Amino acid sequence: MSLRSGYGIFFLMIKRKQTKKKRFRFCAAALAGITAAGAVLLSGCGTDRNESYTKTGTYFDTVITVAVYGKENQKYLDGCFDLAGHYEKLLSNTVQTSDISRINDADGKYVTVDSDTIEVLKDALYYCRKSQGAFDITIGKTADLWNFTNNKGTIPAASRIKDTVSHVNYRNISIRGQKAALKDPKAEIDLGAIAKGYIADQMKDYLEKHHVSSAIINLGGNVLLVGDKPDGSSYKVGVEKPFHTEQSLGTLTLSGKSVVTSGVYQRYFRKNGTIYHHILNTRTGYPVSNQLYSVTIISDSSVQGDGLSTTCFVLGLKKGMRLIEQTDGVEAIFVTSDYRLHTSSGIGTSVSFQPES
Repeated sequence: MSLRSGYGIFFLMIKRKQTKKKRFRFCAAALAGITAAGAVLLSGCGTDRNESYTKTGTYFDTVITVAVYGKENQKYLDGCFDLAGHYEKLLSNTVQTSDISRINDADGKYVTVDSDTIEVLKDALYYCRKSQGAFDITIGKTADLWNFTNNKGTIPAASRIKDTVSHVNYRNISIRGQKAALKDPKAEIDLGAIAKGYIADQMKDYLEKHHVSSAIINLGGNVLLVGDKPDGSSYKVGVEKPFHTEQSLGTLTLSGKSVVTSGVYQRYFRKNGTIYHHILNTRTGYPVSNQLYSVTIISDSSVQGDGLSTTCFVLGLKKGMRLIEQTDGVEAIFVTSDYRLHTSSGIGTSVSFQPES
């Protein structure tokens, strides 16, 4: 990744490294005007306090970047990436020894897991219930049928989709203290729609405990801001125009907030004029079709943004917007397939947003 110098906006670029077997279904993002190519370079602003230091790596099959301001804070970058490695080993459904894989492979028996794994599962189940199953983390085997590598793919056999989706039911997840079980052995837990948000929040907590007051955490589409910039000004976050790389629909001005986008243009392929994308209808096993291109959530926590962005996308514009308006401290920008912006009531008042003219 390389910085386009002079740009003060970081775009929610939805690009990711893709593999046939998905470690997590995460979308990659670009940070501070960064484009996907090579190493991250963030130029400083003259003084050590304003100088930014970054570290980039690949976890969860996506490029992640953390930037801190001030040379004295550079040492905390390694700690952030230690957290990324730790949670990958716990939450990835393709790491055979992970907590999630052990639950998936336990034939319905209870498995003792890390307290963090229990916390993520509880967070995920909250959104499963909130959406009445429209968001469902037991969709793993159905999602594995779909291949979006390099935006190419084929439609799985209808019989296989029908078989796997019949086992999608979050109610089959049971938690007892430090133990968890998936009661249907033919289902599979996949935390890809929420784990990154949890990890980003843990990184932010870690940095704040070490008195880092200015930082940008970018976990492949989940952008989480720590404080203000060193000069006291807010960050500028550009909301990307779906299918138009590096074009912005507008600019958010934010401090200390999370910005998470879910969209059809993150991982998809086209066939006979139809877009097939990675956000699946948990009842049919096919991509959600509701005239939405993307949903961007602005909130205090990244795990909330993760859960709500997917939930609101699958619920659709009307029901999704109703949910946002009923949720304190959260705002949203919905983009429909005609590229119209639909914003929640706090956009432009409690949250500064400047649409492109």
